[in-house]
Amino acid sequence: MAEKQRTLKEPLSFHGKGLHTGVEVNMTLLPAPENHGYVFKRTDLQGEPEITALAENVTDTSRGTTIEENGARVSTIEHVLSALAGMQLDNTIIELDGPEAPILDGSAREYVEAIQKSGVVEQNAERRYFKLKEKVEYYDEENGVHIIAYPDQMQSINVLIDYNSDVLGNQYATLEHWEDFKTQIAPCRTFVFLHELEQLVKLNLIKGGDLDNAIVIVDHEMPQEDIDRLSDLFNQPKIEVHEGILNNLELRFSNEPARHKLLDMIGDLALVGRWFKAKIIATRPGHAANVEFARQLRQVMQKQLMKKHIPVYDPNKEPVYDINEIKKKLPHRPPFLLIDKTIYLDEKRVVCIKNVTLNEPFFTGHFPDEPVMPGVLLIEALAQTGGMLILGLVPDPENYSTYFVKIDKVKFKAKVVPGDTLILKMDLLSPLRRGIAHMFGEIFVGDKLVCEGELMAQIVKDKNID
Repeated sequence: MAEKQRTLKEPLSFHGKGLHTGVEVNMTLLPAPENHGYVFKRTDLQGEPEITALAENVTDTSRGTTIEENGARVSTIEHVLSALAGMQLDNTIIELDGPEAPILDGSAREYVEAIQKSGVVEQNAERRYFKLKEKVEYYDEENGVHIIAYPDQMQSINVLIDYNSDVLGNQYATLEHWEDFKTQIAPCRTFVFLHELEQLVKLNLIKGGDLDNAIVIVDHEMPQEDIDRLSDLFNQPKIEVHEGILNNLELRFSNEPARHKLLDMIGDLALVGRWFKAKIIATRPGHAANVEFARQLRQVMQKQLMKKHIPVYDPNKEPVYDINEIKKKLPHRPPFLLIDKTIYLDEKRVVCIKNVTLNEPFFTGHFPDEPVMPGVLLIEALAQTGGMLILGLVPDPENYSTYFVKIDKVKFKAKVVPGDTLILKMDLLSPLRRGIAHMFGEIFVGDKLVCEGELMAQIVKDKNID
């Protein structure tokens, strides 16, 4: 039987300090309708702006995950998102009256306990799964980070951490059965190395941190004057170091740091925006890598969804733009203008038409006895199609040009020959930022896919324009 979506049975309220801002925050988790996902709402700001928990809205991952949308931001969201995902909730509204989620005890335990006590309700809509069909890999050689996802029938996560620390050592944690999240992962607290603390203070961070909501790992001898300075820093009358842990804190698990990294990863991967079936293996993960990996998974998911949409060309319908209107928007001219009309256009997708005839000048040499449209010109036609999309986002497109930044994962599926009518579709994979557009393109002849690939382009104002 198909799984159903789930939400909270009733509102749940929490109060505490933000880890880095130190601001006292009230946060309430509320039931949400079907297909709503996780959405934060800043009730302290005018208009109560909402921030959707999606990877493209992440703006900072320096010491936690921060998302921003509609002129509002919220930070350190990974623990509450981990609790919601770990407890198999699909739809939740997270209201808070401050810029940062409360740190509580540094884990997800309090959230989970409250959800368990209150209960959840099953909704009518089916849970939407993203089934991975290919390996997805992220590798940061400089920092030794490697995350890989393999297609599987279930979702599991394996985490390995190694910080070259004699105290911490190599640690491994895994979650294969999500029922174990509440007891094996949720109680695991955030951790930090002692040598990082003072630097964090200098950066005006951890204003809400104390020795009750973080494990502080000491991997070198500490002179008494340093211990006294830490006592003042944390307003503690007495600080001790016991077996490499500051203030004689008792670990909840021998590999609690690795389990907490797994907790963080669950929260960050919730930013994919959909449940996915894959086996994930992560070495030395962190927020920056987690979010980048979530972006990659999200792009793979979006491409899979896009491939389900094959545009239908009806030549009897009035086009959005004819060739004369296209010439007003694109700088290209014959014989290098490779689209004839635009038949669909919105903020995220464009569909154009190219009629291929034997009169094309490139058929003279490619090839005289077997005319085939060159693959490089198919990509150029896609690029011009994408230009119609992204130039439509500026008020004066005639003053701008688009230039290739990157071409990736291009596949040619079939030959294009005279007589073919090309249906060119381009979809934005992520929002336009700093003039950079990342798009996924497909070319069809009828309902047959002949070419696909990812293109990245930049909008540049023409030099002759003041």
